[in-house]
Amino acid sequence: MVKIRLKRMGAKKTPFYRIVVADSRYPRDGRFIDQIGTYNPLTEPSTINVDNEKALKWLGQGAQPTDTVKELLKVSGVIK
Repeated sequence: MVKIRLKRMGAKKTPFYRIVVADSRYPRDGRFIDQIGTYNPLTEPSTINVDNEKALKWLGQGAQPTDTVKELLKVSGVIK
């Protein structure tokens, strides 16, 4: 099953996330199929950058977003 989820980047105590499309069997920070955006929770307000075309393409192909990513996609306007 293909999932849209967060991949943690950044140093200790300074998280930065990439929104990636990955097979659910891969580890959290391991291999991924495609990168569709970024999320930085440390800025005020938090920064969310999403490639809307790629996100809609993967959602149309049946990729399942995790709960956190679903909320981020709603905030960025990809999902209504």
